[in-house]
Amino acid sequence: MQTPNVHKSRSFPWHILIFLAPAVIVYTVFMIIPLIDSLRLSLYAITPDHQEVFNGLNNYVVLLTDPRWSAAFQNAFWNNVKFFIIHMVVQNSIGLLLASLLVAGGRARSVYRTLIFAPTVLSVVIIGFIWNLILSPLWGVGESILKAVGLGALFAPWLGLASSALTTLSLISVWQFIGIPMLLFYVALLGIPEELMEAARVDGAGGWTAFWRIKFPLILPTVGIVAILTFVGNFNAFDLIYTVKGAQAGPQFATDIMGTFFYRTFFGSQLQLGNQPMGATVAGMMLFIILAGVAVYLFFWQRRIATYDL
Repeated sequence: MQTPNVHKSRSFPWHILIFLAPAVIVYTVFMIIPLIDSLRLSLYAITPDHQEVFNGLNNYVVLLTDPRWSAAFQNAFWNNVKFFIIHMVVQNSIGLLLASLLVAGGRARSVYRTLIFAPTVLSVVIIGFIWNLILSPLWGVGESILKAVGLGALFAPWLGLASSALTTLSLISVWQFIGIPMLLFYVALLGIPEELMEAARVDGAGGWTAFWRIKFPLILPTVGIVAILTFVGNFNAFDLIYTVKGAQAGPQFATDIMGTFFYRTFFGSQLQLGNQPMGATVAGMMLFIILAGVAVYLFFWQRRIATYDL
């Protein structure tokens, strides 16, 4: 009697390719190919007769060493670092606080969760226009609101001052996107078994101690994910700055970040002509910075953080 062959080779799962193909094609056409072509362009220079000439890494050397380019690049980079730090400290801390309050319970927590997340789905153009109106020293309601609560003396044209414009825009961005870290922390906190918290309360741990000794260590993987998402999002930021302050990122380039610096370099503006190879070089530096941040996360955070099956 012949026994059936139980080790028959499995057929290739073509259905997986069919489902993945549309997304892969769209991503490749609109993301991968432009990225590769941008990196290629950063290695070339444009001659006066509009011919591309291979230039090696000279564009990167010019960007980092030539005072005509390096000053603007360093200004945009350090402004972007400040933009990121404000989001990391303010947005993610408040998001964690709000998530903790929502997990604690309450009849209207679904309403609060929706209201907090609502600005995230609004267009950045709408957000920029609204806050321009609110903070305008001519017709804005910000000064009237502060006067109503006795703080009118604190009002200033924050978006028009070089010392406060970037911080103000950062806080506007925090207000808009705070719902994302809140939601991620909220889901992570919901995944902690209630039995652990009951055991902590039996052992005499208060709410503050239980949070920092039990809850927070358990959600550290989520903290890392939120941090790297914040980093990548902030170093790709462009739309809010452009909507509120334009390509010049004023006043006096005080709100200039990597995204606006790239746009102004590649496409040009009122004060300079566009330079496609140098713009592609700025984009290449943005990619390198983001990859460096992701590498730090993968090798110095993710590998050292213990995960627990709850």
